[in-house]
Order: sequence, then C-alpha cells, then structure tokens
Amino acid sequence: MACKKDHSKLQEIMSALPTDQGGVGRHKCAACAYEAGYEDGYKLDGSLSIDDVLANLDESQAGAQRHKSPHAAYALGYYHGVCQRINDDN
Repeated sequence: MACKKDHSKLQEIMSALPTDQGGVGRHKCAACAYEAGYEDGYKLDGSLSIDDVLANLDESQAGAQRHKSPHAAYALGYYHGVCQRINDDN
C-alpha cells in the first residue's frame, strides 16, 4: 500500500538524500524511514535491523521522497533523534 501521510515538513531533508532504486527497500517511503529512525534514535532503540524496519513501512509516494534511499533516511533520522534527545536532556 502506498504511503498516504503528509510528509511536507520533510521535503528539504528528503531532497538532500541520495537516490536509490535498487535492493531491499527500493520502493519504501523514505520519509517514513526517516520518521522511524528519528523515533528509534530518540529512544536509543536499535533493536530492529534495518531490513525489519523497512519491511514494516508503506510503499513510497510521489514527492521529494520518491526513489530516495530509505537506508540513508533511517540513518539520518536516527542521528537527528539522538541529537534531539541529547538536547532535551541538557
């Protein structure tokens, strides 16, 4: 099923991600991957493999996240989540 979420707030981040049209997660929503990474990073939860995370995401939609790397999106989201947690703890 194609993602129906409003990811308009993430368009700038999505535009900066590398294009990826191959491999595991090829058609997964990179914006959803970013959000999942952010949440996991904020909670400092790395219990799932990236393949498990991607398996639970909706298919990509049109827009800046189309054909973007969900792996890079998840990693960037995780990093941003950790940074936000550090800022919130201070």
